[in-house]
Amino acid sequence: MHLLVTGGAGFIGSNFVHHVLEHTDARVTVLDAMTYAASPAALAGLSQERVRVVQGDVADADLVSGLVAQLTGPDDAVVHYAAESHNDNSLRDPSPFIRTNIIGTYTLLEAVRQHGVRLHHISTDEVYGDLELDDPDKFTEHTAYRPSSPYSASKASADHLVRAWVRSFDVRATLSNCSNNYGPWQHVEKFIPRQITNVLSGGRVKLYGAGANVRDWIHADDHSSAVLCILERGEQGQTYLIGADGERSNLEVVRLILSLMGHDADDFDHVTDRAGHDLRYAIDATRIREELGWRPGFRDFEEGLQRTIDWYADHRAWWEPAKQSVEQSYARQGQ
Repeated sequence: MHLLVTGGAGFIGSNFVHHVLEHTDARVTVLDAMTYAASPAALAGLSQERVRVVQGDVADADLVSGLVAQLTGPDDAVVHYAAESHNDNSLRDPSPFIRTNIIGTYTLLEAVRQHGVRLHHISTDEVYGDLELDDPDKFTEHTAYRPSSPYSASKASADHLVRAWVRSFDVRATLSNCSNNYGPWQHVEKFIPRQITNVLSGGRVKLYGAGANVRDWIHADDHSSAVLCILERGEQGQTYLIGADGERSNLEVVRLILSLMGHDADDFDHVTDRAGHDLRYAIDATRIREELGWRPGFRDFEEGLQRTIDWYADHRAWWEPAKQSVEQSYARQGQ
């Protein structure tokens, strides 16, 4: 098997590359624009016989078509992780989200249509909008789309394009919508690594508003295993929701991070809330569990979070160069 992994130097993309090398004999070509959110270090030391890294734009039609054309085996596929994904950045400047998430997905769809190659498209639960805190329901594959930020709207647009190419052009594709990921190699602008590195660098933990917003957390390793499961056993044209029953409020997460790091659980600052901040995400992963037999490995959020804290403590040289500029950017927003 030969996989083309777009965004394979990013947080969840690089975790997937590692998972594929560990659990299969596949070769991997990584296509990544190497923006600020990419981490070449996450791919350093991997077998050059099995991994090739190409720096380039997923919206570059000639480049993408040439790479897709190299996928000639019956099990070869494109796994499309490449995306601009930080909500706060999308509120400041939506244009990169339109180019990468929409135009980039269109470019890939045309390439796989031309060359007859399978595609798996990675999306997010944020396309569904949010739920009330007391809502007994969770997101399912049939939940209506209600995106609320430029980021989630661009991902929703990409999802619709994939489904349209499946129906109109018989493109062989599957989709997955995953809940919030955490784990190693995540950029320090993101919620969990930001709080961990605030503590490690002697700063203060920051909490949006009252911290009531709920996210459904999943370790990046579990996301990777679910995607590989879909590649191996998923039904063409179907969507699978990936979640690990990890609902926690932001306040709960902040307090748990502080406690695990030996600090008072209330030793944090409230900061200005994000504009249009979704209230609650919750994933119903029944389909992928019952139809494909997938199960998460990290069933204890506290254990996964402790491992993540330990990883950031051991990799200061990786995240420290970006930390100051990230905090300065947040400070300008009162966050």
